[in-house]
Amino acid sequence: LMSAAGVGGGLVQAGGSLRLSCAASGFTSSYGIGWFRQVPGGLREGVLCVSSAGVTTTYVDSVKGRFTISRDKKDNTKESVDLQMNSLQPEDTAVYYCAAGDCVEGFYGMNYWGKGTLVTVSS
Repeated sequence: LMSAAGVGGGLVQAGGSLRLSCAASGFTSSYGIGWFRQVPGGLREGVLCVSSAGVTTTYVDSVKGRFTISRDKKDNTKESVDLQMNSLQPEDTAVYYCAAGDCVEGFYGMNYWGKGTLVTVSS
């Protein structure tokens, strides 16, 4: 099972910060866990992903220096992955999803998807 807790999503003004949290359970800890986002009518794109070894993959240059990802293992079956988003811009507005799979393969490597959480950044 994979669930995106949806904690932290919401409306924020440009320049503000939000923290999204994803609770993951029921899959092998060897999976990478990442955050993806999708605007209405658009393709789902990768944002950041962290492997089981703690290696971060950045999929989109626009978030460099603004977004960070962290992974916390709760126990042998549960982990949480947070996406800290700073200096948010209107173009960051999207539905954000967490997913588990192979960070290197990005979207096509994800085997499990959580529910999306909406982030809206006003100008």
